Amino acid sequence: MNFPSSVAHDVPLFLAPMAGVSESPFRQICRRYGADVVVSEFISSVGISLGIERVLAEMRFEPVERPIGIQIYGADAAIMARAAGMVTELFEPDFVDINFGCPVKKVVRNNGGSGCLKDMGLVRGIIRAVRDATHLPVTVKIRSGWDETQRDPVDIALRCQEAGAQALTLHPRTRTQMYHGNANWDEIAQVAAALTIPVIGNGDIRTPEDVLAMRNHTSCAGIMIARGSFGNPWLFAQARDLLDGRAKRSDPTPQERFGTALEHARLALRLQGDTRKTALEFRKHFGWYTKGLPGASELRQQLFAIESMAEAEVIFSEYLFGSARSVAA
Repeated sequence: MNFPSSVAHDVPLFLAPMAGVSESPFRQICRRYGADVVVSEFISSVGISLGIERVLAEMRFEPVERPIGIQIYGADAAIMARAAGMVTELFEPDFVDINFGCPVKKVVRNNGGSGCLKDMGLVRGIIRAVRDATHLPVTVKIRSGWDETQRDPVDIALRCQEAGAQALTLHPRTRTQMYHGNANWDEIAQVAAALTIPVIGNGDIRTPEDVLAMRNHTSCAGIMIARGSFGNPWLFAQARDLLDGRAKRSDPTPQERFGTALEHARLALRLQGDTRKTALEFRKHFGWYTKGLPGASELRQQLFAIESMAEAEVIFSEYLFGSARSVAA
């Protein structure tokens, strides 16, 4: 796979664009633990084109995050082109990704995200306009269709390729499925076989073994990990072990989990501000980092009540001390 050009591995692992999760602190943690490529949260082309500072701030990244793509969405080709040009000029990411996959109502109600899939003429027009507006590689993320009556991922993907997409990610569910049912990996295999550009598989990757299984099942050029990464950046390194034919490294200990959680939290404080708001928004990450641990339910109750990151450090210390005392007894 020659996209992105700076990636060393034959089968790169991507961190998916996810609102409220794929922010700079988490992208940096995932890069540190083996993600080859990261992508920003999906960002409104209208907000970019209007120069709204809050929206522009969502696209800022640090050099350690490269290679990184900025993902934009919208249903107006001219506005999408303007946004792509501004992204290129202001931030110079490694590529620009177009979101044709988001199923969220607030995005699709204006025909953005997967709403575009109801009009392939619009999809082609957006891709061509964005290609004309930037010298950067342009990629797309799609679903298998709007609903079962319009489910034809191979045709959609071929049209995206013909319009100029230089890589394509498929989440093989329709928009109406949202996240229900199983992702149809057969469709990823069919699209990978039909296209000449790299095809990245996405959907139902929860474990390192799932990564290897998707690669073997679909022959996709790369694999994008979404919700499976929540509180689990180690998934990337463990998956790389399996892809490279090595024994999978051990799961992190509670102490390692908490250390990474606090490292992630400190990045959030530095990049997003040492405020109560940052701590409140970070509660979800602490909840994910503690999943599966003994006493996790009680631990999460405490963490979901924090007002500052310092409180989380105390809670983790008490948990580890209590666990050590139980073992000693």
